[in-house]
Amino acid sequence: MILNKSYNYWLSIMLVITALVPIVITAFELITTEEDSVVFLENYNPNVAILVIAYYIFLLGLGLFWFIKRLISITKLKNEKAKTELMLLKSQVNPHFFFNMLNNLYGLIGKDAERAQELVLKLSDMMRYSIYEGEKDLVALKSEVDYLKNYIELHKMRYHKRIDIDFNIDIEEDYKVMPLLFIILLENAFKHGVERLRDNAYVRINIVTINREVQFSIENNFDNSEKNEVIGIGLKNLKQRLELVYPNRHKLLFSEDETSYKVQLILTKL
Repeated sequence: MILNKSYNYWLSIMLVITALVPIVITAFELITTEEDSVVFLENYNPNVAILVIAYYIFLLGLGLFWFIKRLISITKLKNEKAKTELMLLKSQVNPHFFFNMLNNLYGLIGKDAERAQELVLKLSDMMRYSIYEGEKDLVALKSEVDYLKNYIELHKMRYHKRIDIDFNIDIEEDYKVMPLLFIILLENAFKHGVERLRDNAYVRINIVTINREVQFSIENNFDNSEKNEVIGIGLKNLKQRLELVYPNRHKLLFSEDETSYKVQLILTKL
């Protein structure tokens, strides 16, 4: 940082001095001639004129160099800011889910050791994925689907009620997406639907790839007697990440009636 400040200081001094040279030359011509006005370089030796013209070309090149360098510096700064913001947003995904599952695990250890062991394995797989795969720019869509399946299985183990889960998948094996996007919508469906309903809870999930698009839709029912606050931190997080990574390459659509809520996310391949 100190070196950058020193560099900018001396570059500014050099640019000022360089800009003063034409003024000094013009002033010299006016002082040493008796004419009221002069034509720049009119009576100069050709070699001197060539040097002065070369100087102006150098001045133009220096100005262009400085402008391009500043433009690159600003672009890098914006990219670094975007990466930092994206890493911060990724780190906010799923913490409350893991805390809830650990609490459930604590209660299961003394009652059902076998089931607790199964829960630990699935939970460790999810945490491993969040930590290591979540840091990547892109991951296989199939890996994201497996992550969602693990999440659903953990919730089935957690709740003591029947949940109707319909998960339809038709995807290309090599399709890649940004990690940990769909989980936010799945968490939202469980939080505002399954967790608040005593019975007849359902979640319907569809994920397909068509040409260069991946289309994800999720629908859940909810208790309309309770306030349904669907726009929470998770969805705000999702919107920010989509704007950073998929600008003009995504659609996020919401629809709601008296008993059900549906979200559709369409991503165009990067």
